Amino acid sequence: MDAYETAEAPTRAYVLHPDLKSAKTRRMPEHGLAEAVSLAHAMPNMDVLGAEVVRLPRVHPGMLFGSGKVEELKTRFAALEIDLVLVDGPVSPVQQRNLEKEWGVKLLDRTGLILEIFADRARTREGVLQVELAALSYQRTRLVRAWTHLERQRGGFGFVGGPGETQIEADRRAIDDQVIRLKRQLDRVVKTRELHRASRRKVPFPLVALVGYTNAGKSTLFNRMTGADVLAKDMLFATLDPTMRGIVLPSGRKIIASDTVGFISDLPTQLVAAFRATLEEVLEADLVLHVRDISHPESAEQAADVADILASLGVRAGVPMFEVWNKLDLVDASQHEALAVQAANRQGVFPVSALTGEGVEALLEAVSVAFDEAKSERRLELSFAEGKRRAWLHGEGVVLAEVQGEDGWQIDVLWTARQEKRFREL
Repeated sequence: MDAYETAEAPTRAYVLHPDLKSAKTRRMPEHGLAEAVSLAHAMPNMDVLGAEVVRLPRVHPGMLFGSGKVEELKTRFAALEIDLVLVDGPVSPVQQRNLEKEWGVKLLDRTGLILEIFADRARTREGVLQVELAALSYQRTRLVRAWTHLERQRGGFGFVGGPGETQIEADRRAIDDQVIRLKRQLDRVVKTRELHRASRRKVPFPLVALVGYTNAGKSTLFNRMTGADVLAKDMLFATLDPTMRGIVLPSGRKIIASDTVGFISDLPTQLVAAFRATLEEVLEADLVLHVRDISHPESAEQAADVADILASLGVRAGVPMFEVWNKLDLVDASQHEALAVQAANRQGVFPVSALTGEGVEALLEAVSVAFDEAKSERRLELSFAEGKRRAWLHGEGVVLAEVQGEDGWQIDVLWTARQEKRFREL
């Protein structure tokens, strides 16, 4: 059992944030380190005894850090009796093996740590399977060990002429077999969820999805809006499975709200894929609420990360989005007023405090108005010369179906009177 899994004593951890000169990032290294420490605190039974930014002119292939820094850290870890070192960035299997051997500690890189948190937080069957799948994909690349049993050959009696199968090859094959089994189980679970979604589509209630950077306060806002008791801790990745609740808006209209997993910068692609399940609701949303922690020093950078991930997921350009500037209760009075003025001058921006309830009523009123516009279906005939008008329809997200003929397109649309008027004016 790994040190961080023991229940008796907390794991003594140390966090390192490598600041690589050549790395292109939106972030200040100090803020990156603070986020990494928050990630560490999201792990159960973790005692973070120290954290530092390590300036790196270049990556050293064998050890990641230079020999002098490795030695300096070794002394520090020994003095603090560190069990686990968390490196906030990618660490190759060879680097991990060498550093663990040199320091006499367990080491996790950013991907490994996030996987551990995901495994601890996932609740639904699909969430658990997706975590296992991502973990196996990660583990497969880590089959580089110093232990001799992984270098032994087994099997192969010699009379075929080829070498026997090495333990590493056998382990890889076992992982590949397990991946195939998990994918089969996932297919069954996904089909079940698709049936649930299909039945939900028949319910004439719009879907509102809450998205945002992890720890932006989505779950607290979700609880405030719905009266639901979803886990809402000041902790990264507190929510890892979609949670859906019905809401009656001030207008009397019913909607479904969905809380989703928080996004984070430099999230490895296999983890985005692993949690696509929790983000499917976003792809089907009629309105997206992008919740921002407006009190965070890098709120704008976090918002840019969220925009990048939404774009990579293929969220329809036509889906309306409100920006919710959350955590007003953490902003000082002078800034509070400035934010109110900024929001008033921008469409679709709502300053709120999910904790105190300030501004939430105005947000719900705006959501009501967004869904109050009646929509009608129409069939349009567009010639090939009207490509711009066709592109506009797709950009608005109003296209239900499209058939290409000899002279142009036959397009079925579902739109509001306002959208129809704008289309006629093109």
